[in-house]
Amino acid sequence: MNVLIIEDERLTANRLESLIRRYDPAISVLAILPSVEGAVAWFRQNTQTRPDLVFMDIHLEDGLGFRIIEQVQLTTPIIFTTAYDEYMIQAFKVNSIDYLLKPVNYDELVAAIDKFKALKQQFAGVSVAATQPDMEILMSFLGKAREDTYKDRFMITIGTKIRSISTTEIAYFFLEEKMTFLVTRDNLTLPVDYPLDKLTTLLDPKLFFRVSRQFLISLSSIQTVHAFSAGKLKVDLLPKARHEVFVSGDRVADFKEWLGK
Repeated sequence: MNVLIIEDERLTANRLESLIRRYDPAISVLAILPSVEGAVAWFRQNTQTRPDLVFMDIHLEDGLGFRIIEQVQLTTPIIFTTAYDEYMIQAFKVNSIDYLLKPVNYDELVAAIDKFKALKQQFAGVSVAATQPDMEILMSFLGKAREDTYKDRFMITIGTKIRSISTTEIAYFFLEEKMTFLVTRDNLTLPVDYPLDKLTTLLDPKLFFRVSRQFLISLSSIQTVHAFSAGKLKVDLLPKARHEVFVSGDRVADFKEWLGK
C-alpha cells in the first residue's frame, strides 16, 4: 500500500511515518509534503503514481488542506489529522471521514487504517468520489471552530527569560534575512519561531492581513494608506517599520475588502 503524508510540522510528520511503518513495514510513504502548493504540484507531477491513502493535516503552512481536494479534484481516501477536540472530530465524522487527534495515538491509527481497509474491501468497485467530504459542511464546521482556536499569545525567549506577548500587543510581523520578527505597539522588536506563512493561519484574519511576502500587519497598526498610480498602495505603520511597506499587486483587492469589513 502506498500512502502520502501532507503535514507541515516536521516532527509530527516523522512521528506519523514511524507509526505507519510500525503498523506495516511494507507500507510505502511516497512523500511528506508541508503545504497546499507543494501537494498540488506533487499530484500534478505524479499522475501515474497515486497513493492508496492520504494522511492530511487540516491546517498547513500556506492554507487549509481542503484546498488540495478542490484544486486537484482528489478522490483518494483521506484520513485527516487535527488538533481539534473530540466534539469537533465527531462533527467531522458525520461526513464519513476518519480523523486522528494530534498527537496521533498508535491504537487510533491502527483503527483508522483497519477501517479504511474494511471499507475498501466492502465497497470494492464503488467510486471513491462518492465518499468524499461535503466541502461546504466541512468549511462551515471549520469556520465555527476557528473562532475559538486562533492564537492569542506568543511565548518569546529573550536571553534566559521567557515573555508572553498577547496578540493585542502586536502591531505587525516582518521577515528579514530569513528570520521572522514581531513588533509590539511600544516598538519592541522580538524574534518568533513561526514563518509568516504559518502565522497567517494561526492569527484571526479579521485582525491581521498579509500585505506582502515580507509583512503581516494588524488592522490597528495602520496609520495611513497612500494610493499611487496603477493601483499601487503604500502603508504607513505605527510604530514605523524599518522598510517601506507596500501591498503586493495581487493582494490589493483583498486588502481593500479587508479594510472595509
